[in-house]
Amino acid sequence: MQQDHTTKSKKGFGTAAVYLTSISSVLGAILFLRFGYATGNLGFWGAIIIVLLGHMITFPTALALSELATNTRVEGGGEYFIISRSFGLKIGSTIGITLFLSQTISIAFYLIAFAESFHFLFDWCQNRFGLDLPRQVISLPTIIILAIIILKQGADSGMKLLYVVTIILFLSLLMFFLGKPIEHPENQAYIAGNNFGFFRKEQFFVIFAICFPAFTGMTAGVGLSGDLRNPGKAIPLGTLLGTLTGLVVYSFVIWKLAISASQEELTNDQMVMANIALFGEVIVPLGLAASTLSSALGAMMVAPRTLQAIAGDKMFPFKRLNSLFSRGKGITNEPQNASLIVYVIAFVFILLGDVNSVAGIISMFFLITYGTLCLSSFLNHFGSPPSYRPRFKSKWFLSLAGFLLSVWVMFMISPIYTFIAYIVIILTYLFIERCNKDSKGLVNIFKGALFQLNRQLQVYMQKHQSSMDTEEWRPAIICVSLHSFEREKILELMKWISHQHGFGTYFHLIEGYYSKQTYKESKAMLEQLINNTKDRGSTLYIDTMISPSYTSAIAQVIQTPSISGMENNMVVFEYDKRHPEELNKILENVNLVRAGNFDVGILAISEHFFRPTNGIHVWIREHDENNTNFMILLGYIIMSHPDWKKSYIKIFLASIKKDFMKIKEDLEKRIAAGRLPITLANIEFVMIDENQSFSDVVEERSSQAGLTIIGFREELIKHEPVTFFTDFKAIGDIFFVNTSTPKEIT
Repeated sequence: MQQDHTTKSKKGFGTAAVYLTSISSVLGAILFLRFGYATGNLGFWGAIIIVLLGHMITFPTALALSELATNTRVEGGGEYFIISRSFGLKIGSTIGITLFLSQTISIAFYLIAFAESFHFLFDWCQNRFGLDLPRQVISLPTIIILAIIILKQGADSGMKLLYVVTIILFLSLLMFFLGKPIEHPENQAYIAGNNFGFFRKEQFFVIFAICFPAFTGMTAGVGLSGDLRNPGKAIPLGTLLGTLTGLVVYSFVIWKLAISASQEELTNDQMVMANIALFGEVIVPLGLAASTLSSALGAMMVAPRTLQAIAGDKMFPFKRLNSLFSRGKGITNEPQNASLIVYVIAFVFILLGDVNSVAGIISMFFLITYGTLCLSSFLNHFGSPPSYRPRFKSKWFLSLAGFLLSVWVMFMISPIYTFIAYIVIILTYLFIERCNKDSKGLVNIFKGALFQLNRQLQVYMQKHQSSMDTEEWRPAIICVSLHSFEREKILELMKWISHQHGFGTYFHLIEGYYSKQTYKESKAMLEQLINNTKDRGSTLYIDTMISPSYTSAIAQVIQTPSISGMENNMVVFEYDKRHPEELNKILENVNLVRAGNFDVGILAISEHFFRPTNGIHVWIREHDENNTNFMILLGYIIMSHPDWKKSYIKIFLASIKKDFMKIKEDLEKRIAAGRLPITLANIEFVMIDENQSFSDVVEERSSQAGLTIIGFREELIKHEPVTFFTDFKAIGDIFFVNTSTPKEIT
């Protein structure tokens, strides 16, 4: 028992492993080879701004990582695991694959830079034998040796090497700070310390792109998440300490460079630190070797674990690939197969010689990863899901700033690389989406944030409802129907009205009492209705309702607030013209609806298909003063739907009086002012003879109309209403409407 306990307690790394992996990557090749160049070109303050801007991205990312890592149990895969458990496997694996490639190519980058520490050897061979040796004579054997050690001994061996090289790294930095400024008494042009009074802003983002890979090392330790005893403690502490240490060291290195060498030396000599440090000719190349080797070691341990985690989630399209890359060795589940493929890819890039050409795209993928982590933290803050309870808490505005800065810096560095990076991301996502249709995708990313946004908007709109009531009218319609599966026309009409300018809610009524059986039935019908309308591009909100009667259902829905945040303002009824008896049930409930000052619409459905190309006919009579603008508005709202894009509106002014010219003149003025986008040719004045009925006139001109809109007065309901609604037998679908208050066409 004691032995088991001991074994368990020793299993896994602690905070020191995360910190050392991070700091050894942060204080890497860029620090030794490029910070002098940055200081020489931009001056002290320009180089400091690069460091600050870089940390304005990496520090919020470190906070976001720390927060996300303490919200859930973190397993192998580091950043990939955190993103995939926050955004879903599809997004996580998309970012994870690009992150894996960046980490893998970074190994080649670090080992090519490692070869630069042997410049004395290359110079000696050149001077003594005239041999211009390629850098691969150092970098290729190095990756082979490191790969053999890690593959045979596991991550423990890599971590032991990391301790050694980190000590050498800090020793070389100490010697650098103890060094003296470079003196050139014979040449006054080389004046050390003259690097504070200039800043070439036109080169800023070019040099920022060169230096940014240095800042990406702060998340290197997160990749060890599967090998940590307590990731929730080690990741936040190790990552934040590594980030802050890097910020301090970078600032002091820039200051030391600025006061110790001339602008020309900083710009032209990439090994200028060796001329400043005590015993610089030995200690700085040693420090460069240590920093690049430690960075390469960190990437060599992290990249395989990212690949192993992606394969463990079965996100590759081939089962054998998932099985091969996810397979581990021993108690610690060492990713030997994944390591092998990582080292082969890195070997190929080293063989190619120079990875500077891909350094920009690598930075893009790192920036995408950091931006995604910050966005994940922000959305969790904003969405406030109950499951989001991190022990370490960042601030939402820091996460949002980190995300926005990441995107902005990407475009400032290189719009071309940014587009390439996003194209690769999109194509990768589409491929994964096709292969893993059941996993969470883009739909789930913003669900919590949208919920919170909708909640806040609804509360805001309710509080400001009085001011909204005086603004331009837009429809918020509701409809209750028993015939959803037999009559599609009412769904079509609701879809048209709610398409662009308003909001529609459609209820399928199940007559009966609420019970387990009726509830189950309602859910099945709702799913079927949603599936039926899914491919039609409908923005109509559909639901089911269980109620003992049609009247009780109407009473219930007109008192229910709309999910849009607007107050419902119109109720639409429907009946089949072949079953005029259905009108009785509708007319019984019109007064109920009018009691709440709702506008009313009654769709009389014919047996013919809708014919949008035949136009919308709007019929206006002399006693339709209140309904006139309402009918015209409804016509144009319906016309905004793509189904009616080749259609038109025709307005008929019907009267038995000759003095009905006032409405026509008003319409003509609005057309002239551009407020009604129709021509005078589409307005027709119709005189009704004494021996003609209104229905006869309508049937004569609108028998082939796609939809006919006719107004009715509230008083009509009290005096033989059925006769009026059933008179129009020879035409197609009719939409009878009545407004509670006159509408303005602005």
